[in-house]
Amino acid sequence: MRPANIVTSVADVLAGTAISGYFAASGELQPTVLPVLLLCLSTIGLYGGGVVFNDVFDATLDSIERPERPIPSGLISKTEATTLGAVLLTAGILLAFFVSIISGILAFLVAISALVYNRWGKHHSFLGPINMGLCRGLNLLLGISVVPVALQSWWYLAFVPIIYIASITMISRGEVHGGSKTTLYTASLLYGLVILFILYFAFTKGNLLFAALFLLPFAWMILQPLLKAIKEPIGPNIGKAVKAGVLALILMNAAWAAAFGALYIAVIIVLLLPLSLKLGKLFAVT
Repeated sequence: MRPANIVTSVADVLAGTAISGYFAASGELQPTVLPVLLLCLSTIGLYGGGVVFNDVFDATLDSIERPERPIPSGLISKTEATTLGAVLLTAGILLAFFVSIISGILAFLVAISALVYNRWGKHHSFLGPINMGLCRGLNLLLGISVVPVALQSWWYLAFVPIIYIASITMISRGEVHGGSKTTLYTASLLYGLVILFILYFAFTKGNLLFAALFLLPFAWMILQPLLKAIKEPIGPNIGKAVKAGVLALILMNAAWAAAFGALYIAVIIVLLLPLSLKLGKLFAVT
């Protein structure tokens, strides 16, 4: 299930909640935390289920390239893993429907996108990274859907995590046998584009300083291992760049929250980083 990664998916939803302005509502009807909690539990199921099915579909290949993984190592059978993945995805979809029909539909689309990637997308050099990025983009929209009408204003923000995750997915293809410098340079340019996008929205909303507090460590966390991988594009270096890129999603999501003026939500998101880093030492991230 990759627990460290699951924490980053919760950060996606919290960032989406901040973008929606859910907790900025005023008046007699004060927002409650229950819908946000349900969406966080939903994304846990969706991400966990998606990763489990990744291992299910890759079981044969992993028996050769990564025999230490749960299924090829015999820690869990393929049938048991399939059952677990199905339960997690179903739970993720149902929990989202408790929030709204739109949230449920988005959760369903996340599940479908994950399964399509696991079965077909990952084998396509161009569409695969975009497919993987779509899962994260939809996950951000899942958080925004806590205020359904906000989707009309901010749906296009999903393209930012799509670009970012597509970059990480491109990099990850060299994790086993090493990668090309061209791919790594392309990923670094896309990383820069993502940072510029967030800076732009922070500037337009007058929250540039707040966003920079999180964007600077975000840039440092993703670029340091990437530059090392560019210098020496061997498997272990690329693996570290991928791991850093995934875990740094928490800082990126905190920057989103800060850019939209929800500084306290940004702080809550950042507090997830130590948990994710700790889990990243105990469980596989890539």
